[in-house]
Amino acid sequence: MNVRRLIPTAAVTAVTALGLGTLSACAGDSAAAGNTDKFDVVASFYPMAFLAERIGGEHVNVTSLTQPGQEPHDLEISAKQTAQLQESDAALYLSGLQPSVDEAIGQAELKTKIDAAKLTSLETHADEDGHEDEHADEHADDHGHAHEAGEDPHVWLDPVKYAEVAEGVGAAFAKADPDHAADYRKNTEALVGELGDLDTRFESGLKNRATDVFITTHAAFGHLAGRYGLTEEAINGLDPESEPSGARVKALERTAKADGVTTVFYETLVSDRTAKMLASDAGLKTDVLDPLEGITDASRGDDYFQVMEANLAALKKALGAK
Repeated sequence: MNVRRLIPTAAVTAVTALGLGTLSACAGDSAAAGNTDKFDVVASFYPMAFLAERIGGEHVNVTSLTQPGQEPHDLEISAKQTAQLQESDAALYLSGLQPSVDEAIGQAELKTKIDAAKLTSLETHADEDGHEDEHADEHADDHGHAHEAGEDPHVWLDPVKYAEVAEGVGAAFAKADPDHAADYRKNTEALVGELGDLDTRFESGLKNRATDVFITTHAAFGHLAGRYGLTEEAINGLDPESEPSGARVKALERTAKADGVTTVFYETLVSDRTAKMLASDAGLKTDVLDPLEGITDASRGDDYFQVMEANLAALKKALGAK
C-alpha cells in the first residue's frame, strides 16, 4: 500500500527582510497597491492577504496578486502588477508556491519582503519505504519551485503552522511600521488565539474516527494530516494539474478498500473530473475539501475560518468521526 507520510525538516524561523506594506484580500489587479496614506502591502494569494488584513487592520491597504477564482500555482505576473510591487511598502508571499511571484518579488526594490515559508517549518512526503513523492521532482521541474523536491508549501492548512506564520508577519509589520506596532501586536495575538481554538476543534472533532486515510485530488493537506495523525493519499502530487498514472489510480482503489475510505475529495479551483472518475470506479462518494487557495462564490464560507470549519465537517463525515 502506497501510503504517503510526512517527515519533518529543519525549521527556518528567521524573517530575512522586514518592512511596511498594505494588502487587500479580495482586491485584484485593478486595485491600488501603493502610494496610499496607509501601509501598502501586496500579498501573493488569499492566505497571505487574509493574514495581512487581520494583522494590519485599519492601518494597511492590501492588494492580492491572485484574482479570486484563479488557480494560484499557475499565476503569471502582469506588467501592471510588477509596477504595483515597486510602488508598495511590503510584499507578503510564500516562496515555492508561485514561481512568477518569487521572481517578481526577488527583483522588486522593496523595503520589506516577508516570506512565509521562512516563518515556520516545511515537511516532505514519503511513502512507507521512504521514497519521495513520485510527483515531486516533476513538479519542481515543471514549475521551477524554489523548495527542495517534496517540500510542501501548504502550511496555512495546519492552524498551528499558520499561527507561527502569523506571529512572524505581526513582528515584521511592527518593525516596519513602529507607529502602529502596538495594534499589530494586539491583532496578531487575537488571530493566533483564534487559530489555537481552531486547532482544538480539529483535534477533538477528529477523534474516535473509523479510518485515518483520506483521498484528495492533489497533495495539499499533508501538513494538516501530519498535525492530526491522518494519512493523505493524493491522486496527483503537489501539482494540482498533473495527471495520475493508471498504476496510481489502481493503487488508490486498493487503498480505499483496505482502509475503509468512503470519499474522494476534490477542490473548487481545479477540475473534479479525475476525482469523480476514481470515485465512480471504486464505488466511493465525492465531497469538497478546500485547500483555501482562494475564496469564490463556490467556497463553503466567506473567509479562512468558515472554510476551515467546513473542511472539518467534511473530514469528520468521511473519516467516520463521532
